[in-house]
Amino acid sequence: MVASVCAVGVLGVPVAAEAKKTQKAAPTLAAAEARSTGDTGQATAAAEVRKATKPYCARYKCIALTFDDGPWPYTPQLLDTLKKHKAKATFFLLGRKVGSRAELTRRIVDEGHEVGNHTWDHPDLTTLSNEEILDEMTRTSEVIDEAIGRAPTMMRPPNGATDDRVTQLMAELALPQILWTGSTLDWQSRDTAVITKKTLKLAKRDGVILLHDIVPETVKAIPTVLKTLEKQHYRFVTITTLLQGRELRGGEIYPPRSK
Repeated sequence: MVASVCAVGVLGVPVAAEAKKTQKAAPTLAAAEARSTGDTGQATAAAEVRKATKPYCARYKCIALTFDDGPWPYTPQLLDTLKKHKAKATFFLLGRKVGSRAELTRRIVDEGHEVGNHTWDHPDLTTLSNEEILDEMTRTSEVIDEAIGRAPTMMRPPNGATDDRVTQLMAELALPQILWTGSTLDWQSRDTAVITKKTLKLAKRDGVILLHDIVPETVKAIPTVLKTLEKQHYRFVTITTLLQGRELRGGEIYPPRSK
């Protein structure tokens, strides 16, 4: 209050006049639309205001590239490429690797990417006891929390192997299960050209593509993938951005599997 009084005293500008000036400088959407009739400039301004209020992936053609099984010695090269293209991705990390690469894990997050829990040692969760599943998950969440200061809020079951029991346990841990709309099977081909072609074929709006940063040929394929998809007007985003504000329930599978 004192600052306001002093400003008025020094400048001699009534507060009401300042408020009126501010209103003129920043018209509301309703005002912009009301004045848009017969005025192309005002119509464009109103359209821009409407566009800015939509979620990012409602405005742009988004795709989520996801990388499993790291962090690994090839991950820094991948991060360099993503940074060059201003692309964001989601990394599903193995707890045992985070434990020995905490600094690299922090770099992933510091550069705007998202991380998820991919178990401690990559087992098929459907073959484990409840206690073993919980141990795989909690140990990994704890080591990620130690590395970056917060626990992951999503997980990916190794090989996409889940069932009703695993789903119930993930619900108890409040961890949604993130699968994919397309898998490149890069770990099988180990061929840069094949991985590039497969990734581009799988690309679609709001797609979730499964890749691995432990496969060197995948890391080599990403520059061409990004350049090509950029020309098709794709934006590379994290899973959270792709969800456009929607919050997944613990245990919920996303993208949902076709029935």
